[in-house]
Amino acid sequence: MCGIVGAVSQRDVEGILLEGLRRLEYRGYDSAGLATLDSSGQVNRARELGKVAALADAVAAHPAPGHVGIAHTRWATHGEPSRINAHPHMSGERLAIVHNGIIENYQALRDQLREEGYSFTSQTDTEVIAHLIEKHYQEDRNLFRAVKAAIGQLRGAFALAVVHADEPDHLVVCREGSPLVIGVGIGENFIASDQLALLPVTDRFMFLEEGDLADIHLDRVAIFDREGAPVEREITRFEHGHDAADKGEYRHYMLKEIYEQPAVIKATMEGRLTDSHVLEQALGTEAGKLLENVRHVQIIACGTSYHAGMVARYWIEELAGVPCSVEVASEFRYRKHVIQPDTLFLCISQSGETADTLAALRQAKKAGFRAALAICNVPGSSLVRESDLVVMTQAGPEIGVASTKAFTTQLTALLLFTLALARHNGLSEEKETEIVQALKLVPGQVADVLALDGDIAELSEAFVDKHHSLFLGRGSQFPVALEGALKLKEISYIHAEAYPAGELKHGPLALVDSEMPVVTVAPNNDLVEKLKSNLEEVRARGGELFVFADRDAGVTAEDGIHVMQIPSVHPITAPIVFTVPLQLLAYHVAVLKGTDVDQPRNLAKSVTVE
Repeated sequence: MCGIVGAVSQRDVEGILLEGLRRLEYRGYDSAGLATLDSSGQVNRARELGKVAALADAVAAHPAPGHVGIAHTRWATHGEPSRINAHPHMSGERLAIVHNGIIENYQALRDQLREEGYSFTSQTDTEVIAHLIEKHYQEDRNLFRAVKAAIGQLRGAFALAVVHADEPDHLVVCREGSPLVIGVGIGENFIASDQLALLPVTDRFMFLEEGDLADIHLDRVAIFDREGAPVEREITRFEHGHDAADKGEYRHYMLKEIYEQPAVIKATMEGRLTDSHVLEQALGTEAGKLLENVRHVQIIACGTSYHAGMVARYWIEELAGVPCSVEVASEFRYRKHVIQPDTLFLCISQSGETADTLAALRQAKKAGFRAALAICNVPGSSLVRESDLVVMTQAGPEIGVASTKAFTTQLTALLLFTLALARHNGLSEEKETEIVQALKLVPGQVADVLALDGDIAELSEAFVDKHHSLFLGRGSQFPVALEGALKLKEISYIHAEAYPAGELKHGPLALVDSEMPVVTVAPNNDLVEKLKSNLEEVRARGGELFVFADRDAGVTAEDGIHVMQIPSVHPITAPIVFTVPLQLLAYHVAVLKGTDVDQPRNLAKSVTVE
């Protein structure tokens, strides 16, 4: 997703803007630009296709001095990646704007503005906003009121920053569905999509809430809520002097990354959802056209990403009614395929450089699949560059070899994709709204699970002297069980296997005894009663059960059954939430066993060889 930086200062701000953009490069982008207001009352604008380095070179060749400015990295949603579509966009020679998000009613507004004499030089929805604000400005000659009037006509998700040469001492910002933070300085103030962009200039921040509109001056910040009432937003200090590649207060990177999940799941959703539906343009400029005729989905991935794909199959077939196949990339690339018509090829990779997944993608493109969609965490990676559509996760750097936050953000991105696809296949507005609302609750539910960390650490003591473990799940929780078993074996070196709970009688039950702990995930869904019967089969054979159960599932602790109650969660979003306690369990077992949690033996973070 794209990024915004802005500044109002007593010094030239172009260096601040460029450094802020560099710190936002992790978000993924295809072009970059900035605009400053100089002392002569002119707007100086520079835009470049490609990296921030190219923009920096352009500014070095043609400096853009000014004490007020805005800057942007763009990820194309309307119009191809190009200099002409890059931000900032302008209306005339006096107003400049940067924008994150998607305006759903931009075409109707564009047609209306054309009729009123406004001309367009780009294919973006952002230029519509620029002209709309300028239209209101001409009527009222007040930038703040013009922005307020314009956003009242917008539908979608957006964060905006606007400057006008006629009012060169301030900038106006707002947010609706996309993040925006104000950095508070001494005699200067800043704005950005992410506080990390502003750490070189301030460590004090105000986080705008949904619907907020703010007027940013050198010495003051005025914030108004959706109703236009003045409000105060708390100033918080960024406490950590480390960056995302440091452990900070945590003992291991893995634990830090587990605890980052509420924030990164929320970040992966931001700008991609309204209160009722997914903004499919967030998947790419051609998303609507490509999704409209998808009749089959082929998912390819490796390791943890493969488990994410397995969960997605349940979602895609249940919600979109589209057949879905999931295969390990290293197997897919070495067999002949029967390609069903209108098949979307979906690749999942944390690094975007996984050798088998890349090879499978290249093979698929030659074989004639309809299009390729990538779910990835690394902008600029080979997978991102070579795919037709991309959903970037917003996990940030993941240092621990055992994936945690990359997995849950992959699941989040896959559910967003599923809802967009399902809308083209008859999903009702009511059902989409229900799931969107459930998805928005997930960061808080994950935080509630993290509050159980101490209890899970206690539970982990039962695994320290064990050599084997069995994980069980039903339905979309079976892949979660697979992921839990993988985490335990990766970092604690305990042999762990996962099975669908209904398969117990077909072999695994022979392994169950008092030395084989059995871990089960039990959400409150339509399979929970069958799962309870499976648990009784384990208990009858002397097995010790460790059950992570929805508090409404009716699973109670008894002799040989340890129950950890998880907050009640929607059945569709349950795989995301129920993953987290299994991560914590694996982590605490590994710590007790004294293994190298972050760099387990024999494993690499990014598997770039076959």
